[in-house]
Amino acid sequence: MNERASGVLMHITSLPGAFGIGDLGPGADRFIDFLAEAGQRYWQFLPVSPGSLVFGGSPYMSLAAMAGNPLLISPEGLRDDGLLTDADLDEGRRMTAGELAEYVVDYTRVQRCKRELMRRAFARWRRQTGADEPRDFADEHPWAREYALFMSIREQQGNLPWNRWPKPLVQRDAAALHECRRALRRQIGYYLFEQEVFQRQWRRMKEYAGRRGIRLIGDLPIYVSYDSVDVWANQACFDLSEASREPRYVAGVPPDYFSETGQRWGNPLYRWRTGGRANRELYHWWRRRFAALAALVDMLRIDHFRGFASYWRIAASERTAVNGRWEKGPGLGFFRAMGSVLDGLQIIAEDLGIITPDVIALRDALGFPGMKILQFAFDSDAANLYLPHNFETSNCVVYTGTHDNNTTLGWYLSPEVDAGSKERARRYANSDGSEIHWDFIRLAMASTARLCVIPMQDVLGFGEDCRMNLPGTAQGNWRWRCAERFIDAGVARRLADETRFYGRAESGDGR
Repeated sequence: MNERASGVLMHITSLPGAFGIGDLGPGADRFIDFLAEAGQRYWQFLPVSPGSLVFGGSPYMSLAAMAGNPLLISPEGLRDDGLLTDADLDEGRRMTAGELAEYVVDYTRVQRCKRELMRRAFARWRRQTGADEPRDFADEHPWAREYALFMSIREQQGNLPWNRWPKPLVQRDAAALHECRRALRRQIGYYLFEQEVFQRQWRRMKEYAGRRGIRLIGDLPIYVSYDSVDVWANQACFDLSEASREPRYVAGVPPDYFSETGQRWGNPLYRWRTGGRANRELYHWWRRRFAALAALVDMLRIDHFRGFASYWRIAASERTAVNGRWEKGPGLGFFRAMGSVLDGLQIIAEDLGIITPDVIALRDALGFPGMKILQFAFDSDAANLYLPHNFETSNCVVYTGTHDNNTTLGWYLSPEVDAGSKERARRYANSDGSEIHWDFIRLAMASTARLCVIPMQDVLGFGEDCRMNLPGTAQGNWRWRCAERFIDAGVARRLADETRFYGRAESGDGR
């Protein structure tokens, strides 16, 4: 990331599409075309691992850190592969149709539809190939068999979290696991097939983006969900009670901009050290995790990067994040231990929240760009570090807002935002506020930051009802979708014009 560029933030689930959710099919291609026509060079999205409906479809509470979300699989792509028919697709559209389907994701309805279509595709694939599973895929992706086993057992156990399975399975008794592999062979084959299709469709989408000059920015949550194959299969990597196998402490952040009681995320914490030295098993898991994501994206945002310097530890018995304490993270030695797996993978450090000198020192030692959020720039005075004139280096990524922020228009219209902050924003942008989202876009584009990323909601000037996530709340998040009629040539032309003017287009000629 050595030259000025810009991109758009929109999660794949938010794309237009015919099956109740954005996916890797035609809607993704059309959005890539839009980005290219708008002079953009980056597409950033949220984690693409399988979400759990228990957490409202949150991509940050996944069942598997290295697997792909099957809800993102394109039914049109399965039809093109001869695994679904036009009649199947018509039925899928009926299953997900609804008055608000093009504006919000109904995860329950979408999961029912996609699962039914995938089952049909798997049955046809088995008849066509005479195989029970995509063996080559499983051999090439070491995490896949453990994931398929976990999901098969979980389905057999009524989707209960793994700590409520029979004790031999909780403790990963070898004989019990062997019997599950035998008895659940068909289901294991299905979950392997599902992941093989995801990976194949992803490769096609990434190759298309590359041909159009668009690079992909993924998102890596530092923590994983307790109810995940990652914790179940790697219990020695996490701080769990030996008796109950439940977390002794959980992750979160202390009170901050987003919440007066902090955020109690509930993820189990890592056992960074065992026996006075680095946990070799945990480091091996992290290498596999980085390698799996490096195959999907060109650049990776590490969510809650500060946790590698120091992390907030909350007793599992606490109901909020107030009564936690900072613990030392693995630091620079961890990234050095990752070795060549990080070669060629550009990383953005999400360095928001309470940032201390050790976090800055780690970020700078690694040369990772940090993040600048314009919505945070106007709540104090001229010394605010998020104001563009205070960016201490061009090696940063500027956003008008993120998936955790309100939209810029929603921020501006919110009665909860201090009137003085809004006045400072108008004065700084020499604006009357009538198009505050474009004012923020121009501030971001004009800044010295090498990369500028704009949420699609801000490109379109959408309000608070299109917010993606409200931190500290469990329901109503991750649902926003963008109807196709809003992603038009006029919007592309205007964004392209601003991008060229501020020297962020491919030519950089400013015309």
